[in-house]
Amino acid sequence: MKRSEFRFFDHLRVRWAEIDAQKIVFNAHYLMYFDTAVAGYWRALALPYAESMESLAGDLYVRKATVEYHGSARYDDRLDVGLRCARIGNSSIQFLGGVFRADELLVEGELIYVFADPHTQTSRPVPPALRELLQGYEAGQGMVEVRVGDWAMLGRDASALRTAVFVEEQRIPAEMEWDAADAECVHAVAYNRLGLPLATGRLLQHVPGVAKIGRMAVSQAVRSSGVGREVLDALMKAARARGDHEVLLHAQTSAAPFYARAGFTPRGAEFEEAGIPHVEMTRAL
Repeated sequence: MKRSEFRFFDHLRVRWAEIDAQKIVFNAHYLMYFDTAVAGYWRALALPYAESMESLAGDLYVRKATVEYHGSARYDDRLDVGLRCARIGNSSIQFLGGVFRADELLVEGELIYVFADPHTQTSRPVPPALRELLQGYEAGQGMVEVRVGDWAMLGRDASALRTAVFVEEQRIPAEMEWDAADAECVHAVAYNRLGLPLATGRLLQHVPGVAKIGRMAVSQAVRSSGVGREVLDALMKAARARGDHEVLLHAQTSAAPFYARAGFTPRGAEFEEAGIPHVEMTRAL
């Protein structure tokens, strides 16, 4: 088993609580490492797990888990946990995993899940949509489609995402979230391959030649998966296409590193909007 066999990796650092009296990672923790990697794998597939399984009318149950040990991890080691879907049967899915310290394989594992009725836990055939999605990811395909359009086209899904993130999660008053600009803006919504909306943002004209991006909202289950960046890139592409030479945005300070990675730089002092610290950031197009 080699690193090159994996498209997906979850990264971790061994904690003090995970080592045993022999000063190495306690053997059972490797199953936790693999299980944590599975959660990250679903994010990489742009699949909020609960909502996706509900839309597929089933759920996944572990049928078999095996671990083979080749070496030991120690406190403070930085580990990369690779995971890939190796085989899809009629109702079962086989995942293979490897725990690497740099290029050294320490532990390999096999997880076999069965797709089943969540009420009776009786097996069902793996849905074609899930089969194609898993095969597509392992083949290097993209997992998200970003649609760009007006409020009439995308407003229902954009509204649901913004309500969940801004009104319900961040507790911004609903009357502050909605304004007349929505009817005039260019909107973007990212969808996964099951058709579920995951992220949104909007683009308006600040002054001639300068675009303003706002209302960027990403479903909590898929944050840090790259979905938000795809929406941001789609909005910048739309701004560039209409001839804008600069784009600005008001970033929540907690999200400033995300925008910095996309080439934005801060301008001016920190300020508050809706009771949340923000900073203005700009980027040339």
